[in-house]
Amino acid sequence: MITLYGADWCPDCRRSKNLLARLDVPYEYLQVDSDDDLRDQAVALAGRQSIPVIVLPDGTVLVEPSDPDLRGALIAQGLATA
Repeated sequence: MITLYGADWCPDCRRSKNLLARLDVPYEYLQVDSDDDLRDQAVALAGRQSIPVIVLPDGTVLVEPSDPDLRGALIAQGLATA
């Protein structure tokens, strides 16, 4: 399962969520701005305070990925087609 740490007010989070939806890739969305523990988890994963933080099934962590980077990572893991 993909985990996306984000916030509704974040345009990059909305963009990544939209791409996952368009590619029909399921994911778990964790709202970091209403939960200090989730925010701390996202910061620990990213190494800095940035969102979205996306954790792929193999443990790869993407921080603020562009759509091409996220799509490429999904394709590489067999979660989306080219």
